[in-house]
Amino acid sequence: MKKHHHIPPRFAEKILNQIIRPDLAEEVLGDLEEKFYATLVKRSSFRARLNYWYQVLNYLRPFAIRKRSGASHSNPIVMFSHNIKIARRSILKQKMYAAIKIGGFSIGIAACLLIALFIREELSYDKHYADGDNIYRLVGAYDEPGESWKGVTLPAIIKPLLEEGFPEIEKTGRLIIFDFFASGNNQFRPVNEMQNTYEEGFVYADPETLEILEIPMVYGYQTLALSEPNTLVISQKKADKYFPGENPVGRMIILNENESNPYKIGGVMENFPSNSHLQCDFILTLTGKEFWPGEQSDWNGYVYDSYLKLRPGSNPVDLEEKLLSIRDNHIVVDYESRGDQRAGDIKEYFSFQLQPVKDIYLRSDDILDNNVPHGDLKVVWVFGAIAVFILLLACINFINLSTAKSANRAKEVGLRKVVGSYRSGLVSQFMTESLVFSFISFIIGALLAWILLPYFNLLSGKSLVFPWSAWWLVPGFISSIVITGIMAGFYPALYLSAFKPIDVLKGKLSRGSSSSKMRGGMVIFQFTTSIVLMICTFITYQQMTFILNTKIGFDKEQVVMIQGANTLGKKRAAFKNELLQLSEVMTVTQSSYFPVSGTQRNGDSFWKEGRSKLDKGVGSQIWWVDQDYIPALGMKLVSGRNFSAEMASDSSAMIINQTMAKQLGLEDPVGERITVSWGRSWNVIGMVEDFHFESMKGDVEPLCLVFGQYSGSIVSVKVNTKDMAGTLASISRLWEEFMPAQPIRYAFLDERYARMYADVERTGKVFTAFAVLAIVVACLGLFALSAFMVEQRSKEISVRKVLGASLGSIFNLLTLNFLRLVLIAMVIAMPIGWYVMRKWLEDYANRIEITWEVFAITGIAVLLIALLTISSESIKAALINPAKKLRSE
Repeated sequence: MKKHHHIPPRFAEKILNQIIRPDLAEEVLGDLEEKFYATLVKRSSFRARLNYWYQVLNYLRPFAIRKRSGASHSNPIVMFSHNIKIARRSILKQKMYAAIKIGGFSIGIAACLLIALFIREELSYDKHYADGDNIYRLVGAYDEPGESWKGVTLPAIIKPLLEEGFPEIEKTGRLIIFDFFASGNNQFRPVNEMQNTYEEGFVYADPETLEILEIPMVYGYQTLALSEPNTLVISQKKADKYFPGENPVGRMIILNENESNPYKIGGVMENFPSNSHLQCDFILTLTGKEFWPGEQSDWNGYVYDSYLKLRPGSNPVDLEEKLLSIRDNHIVVDYESRGDQRAGDIKEYFSFQLQPVKDIYLRSDDILDNNVPHGDLKVVWVFGAIAVFILLLACINFINLSTAKSANRAKEVGLRKVVGSYRSGLVSQFMTESLVFSFISFIIGALLAWILLPYFNLLSGKSLVFPWSAWWLVPGFISSIVITGIMAGFYPALYLSAFKPIDVLKGKLSRGSSSSKMRGGMVIFQFTTSIVLMICTFITYQQMTFILNTKIGFDKEQVVMIQGANTLGKKRAAFKNELLQLSEVMTVTQSSYFPVSGTQRNGDSFWKEGRSKLDKGVGSQIWWVDQDYIPALGMKLVSGRNFSAEMASDSSAMIINQTMAKQLGLEDPVGERITVSWGRSWNVIGMVEDFHFESMKGDVEPLCLVFGQYSGSIVSVKVNTKDMAGTLASISRLWEEFMPAQPIRYAFLDERYARMYADVERTGKVFTAFAVLAIVVACLGLFALSAFMVEQRSKEISVRKVLGASLGSIFNLLTLNFLRLVLIAMVIAMPIGWYVMRKWLEDYANRIEITWEVFAITGIAVLLIALLTISSESIKAALINPAKKLRSE
């Protein structure tokens, strides 16, 4: 017996046998074998085998290659053209089924395209920085068992400490982003104009921040634009608005009518891209700024976001370890110097983290004081999953209908195999049909997505545009068409091409029933997905209704918030008195602090007087309000009294909420004295019932109200009127008398409260939209399958009618099997929906209970939708005259 390496390579022989013409095969194989042994004698075994392979490849020429059955099959282009023609005929022959396939595909593709645009936008944030890998935001993290949090606001003193002690840090810059002194919003006017304009988007920043965040300048220089005190940088769009066609560097600006403290424009920056986490139009310098005596050198003012630019090659993990020296040598020392009992906990549980700038937008959901707009990575994942599931539903329709109609294609397959067609050719034909469906569906789906994009923007709160001119669009479309076509057509192609000619021609295949279990499983999957989305929709809307209508501790109805009232100056008292003269006005209060987002906040640590060195401090908000604040907002005093303008001692008085009293351990707080971290004490004169002033995702937090008459930027007017338009007109006329150079701006407290939960409302709308799409796609498939079943069983139905079957029994025969599949889907979907929404509701401290009514309503709705979908074809079949179907028998 010859050794393995002393015989010609068998795999090469097999290839040659497959491709060479039969009349040449014996002669060629004999010649090659002789040459192999001749070479083996003269040369090595390796050289003989290599030469054999060379000779085999040499025969891959047109004259020697075996011809397939049919001349066209030797030319791939002709073959593809032939398959296209067959696909076209198939579509025209079965218009309804083709329309359902294309319609379901198009809906799924449109949904996927819209979601893909959303995900692309979310993932693109902060990718524009040239040196983005070295830019970080400093985060303080506290991780004690039972209490953990992250925060980004730190005191001013952090900047010199970072610059002096860590050579890895190239630059450090601070930002103040929330409403604090002039950051937030202001009345704005050039010094030579009298008309004020309300503007938002003011921040404070160090000059280095312009360099760290690579903010490009239109006029001025990054290093100089904020280098002098009382300078600011404005965006290009604001420069075009106020100084069209000119370079405004050096022009003077007045903020909030404070003419004694004007600002000089030091530069004009390019507009921030929409996918930047930082969005502002005015940057005020921190050069020479001290908000109160000692503010730049103590550890009390936690108001600054700190950005770092590391030197190339620096290790951020190693730097985080080194930053612990700031904790040990400065923060802990400050706590110990004040006798604060939290010093030990800070040393053990507090640390610094460096957050990459590219992670700020999507990975900041766990940061308590994150004041920049941010998204949620979980939402991106949920949207991506929804897109995949909806596309799967559309592919399932295609697979179900293709395999269900297999009996109609079986004879075609059998005859083609009899006359010599290979299975590979049949697979190629069916895959081509799938690709044709995918191509048509993508064209329609892209148009649908383009038409629906404005509505999707309203749902998602985005400003997405369809990237028609993007270089990647056409290659991406072609790839998606091919992938989707293969994904949807792979199983039907294998299934249909596997029919045996002898079975087909003997009539052993009928109704495509051999894959009925698989089709049933796919219908179950479709309705399971639809039911889960419907459950999510119902529960989201229940939670939103609960938030907007539950007792929140204050009265938000018919409260008009007049904004920008800080510019009234000495006219505040007169304006308030004039408002009170209006018959519709009940109460007027002025403050910057209100229980809705977008108003000012101020937190600090408090102790019962004399306990600051013995107890841990209680973190609480402290708000300056006047004597009309509590009545105007309908708050309830549980004990004690309200502020009074007639009592001079109330300048040192405080009203606290129930949570503050509980955390301080005060059962009856009236008469107690409370001390803040910076040393001042107040006498508690009352306790107000808890009310929600932050999102209901969390519990009610501690709150202290202190007396500050005629302070704040918002005048809130409680009215009682049925003619709100008339009341607003009266208020507007009065404002114009007092502030003719400043247009009135107002909002309603209830609308501002509802805006706090816009994300919940958007979530509900998104779930609704995609639940509708999912149920439409599922019902399209169900309708087509029911129509096909009726078509296949038409003679059986006619026979049953002749034998006396009733309309009801025939209807049950045609519908019960489908309804059984829907019921199975309900049993699977309801636990999944319950689990998903229970996890979602865990983010809310105040939440609804998931009750059985949700599942009952969803189940009844789905059953009715499914019944309506299949009943039209079933009733039509039950009413048909049996003579028409049996005439040919």
